[in-house]
Amino acid sequence: MGKMIMVTGGCRSGKSRFAQNLAEAAGQTRLYLATAPVLDSEMEERIARHRAERASREWETCEEQVNLVQALRSHPAYQVVLCDCLTLWVNNQMYVAEQKGELLGEEALAQATQQLAVEVRRHSATVIFVTNEVGLGIVPGDALSRRFRDLAGRCNQVMAASADEVYFLVSGIPMKIKSS
Repeated sequence: MGKMIMVTGGCRSGKSRFAQNLAEAAGQTRLYLATAPVLDSEMEERIARHRAERASREWETCEEQVNLVQALRSHPAYQVVLCDCLTLWVNNQMYVAEQKGELLGEEALAQATQQLAVEVRRHSATVIFVTNEVGLGIVPGDALSRRFRDLAGRCNQVMAASADEVYFLVSGIPMKIKSS
């Protein structure tokens, strides 16, 4: 049975670095599950830089923006999997639904998130999820942004409830807020 760890916090709070250090301490065979789509040249350069940094530290990379359950099933041999990040996964789920002329609702996302949590338990690895805490600021000014905030918050609630450990980062300082 896999172990699940969730790392949350604000943007640029040190979540990814902290999660990567946790992952490197947890196992020798490591998979980085990347959810970021390449939307522009800046993002392409950022992804290439991060991929090169991880490769020098013996990471394998799998890029999957939508089907994280299948990505985990396709990579059973790793001791640790780092998924960065759930917030982008929520965004990608919204985009896919929109392309189909659908509106992604909280219940549908919660169900997809729960399926992901169940799959982690079937996996033998320690799986670490990075996510953004988006509900600590002002209420977004438009309906789409409010819906994204609500969906990300629901995803985080489902994952935190299922996680063995949850860390919250502020200004690079991790605080353990849940342990099993």
